[in-house]
Amino acid sequence: MSGSQLKADLWINEYITPWDIYTHGVTKVLAYQQTPYQEMYIVETGAFGKGLVLDGKWQSCTVDEFIYHEALVHPGLIAHQNPQKILVLGGGEGATIREVLRWQSVCQVTMIDIDAEVVEACKQHLPEMHQNAFADPRVQLMIADALEVLDTTTETWDVIISDLSDPIESGPSFALFTKEYFSKLKRVLNPGGLVMVQAGPISPPEVRDHARLVNTLKSTFSNVISLSAPTPSYGRAWGFALCSDEPINRQPQPELVDRLLEEKTIGGYRFIDGMTLLGIMQTPLYIRQAIAAETTVYTLEEPPRFFGTGAMV
Repeated sequence: MSGSQLKADLWINEYITPWDIYTHGVTKVLAYQQTPYQEMYIVETGAFGKGLVLDGKWQSCTVDEFIYHEALVHPGLIAHQNPQKILVLGGGEGATIREVLRWQSVCQVTMIDIDAEVVEACKQHLPEMHQNAFADPRVQLMIADALEVLDTTTETWDVIISDLSDPIESGPSFALFTKEYFSKLKRVLNPGGLVMVQAGPISPPEVRDHARLVNTLKSTFSNVISLSAPTPSYGRAWGFALCSDEPINRQPQPELVDRLLEEKTIGGYRFIDGMTLLGIMQTPLYIRQAIAAETTVYTLEEPPRFFGTGAMV
């Protein structure tokens, strides 16, 4: 009988659209907390290892997080070629700063996350992801509201990575996908710098949200490229946006990228290399068409509110 081999008694259902659910079977709950900002689970799953779930939405799983985090971090650092100061917004698991720290040129990483409880739980339960990155002397962790920090800081950075949870209405981050927020990032960006934003799913039923984010970024930056990577534990591929006021090479030569990574990083990659980078920078036609047709610009008055949370059943 169909389903007779199912081995989990506990499931987390993520609501992807009003008609679609993606489900992971949970074998153990490692941590649960209703923080001041969001509901957090850290769980063990049968297929994807340990996972962080915020407001019912999967953030990352130990088995496939390398795809998401290498795609999020390295295109911007490769484009810069000599990154020294990096700002990471969000990224509570510590995997984003882990990837940044592969670059030998990096001398300072500032990570800002609003939710101390999530960060502390990830430090305790997800060592496979952070790999002691929080203890690196180059890392400055700030538990703070990113908008407040950006309004008051006098620092500037070479590359900014916005690794925030999806802008669902009940979550803490929907204001951080707006033109006002992206303008604040631009203000603290060094000349020739780049911004990388996690920009939501790119499945055809959901691509409009990605297109609107890209269009919002285009209202702030001269050059914006839509990238994507396969992310199996999310149930569909994920989009990113690489932004700069300087031209961005859409067709990097794989052999030159491989040489750069060999000379300037400690290596250990499982997803990104020159050939992969070239591939993920070629935006599929349906996404280019959606972006070209989009006129919406997200603002603080009209911010994005993506569909769905999830539930433990």
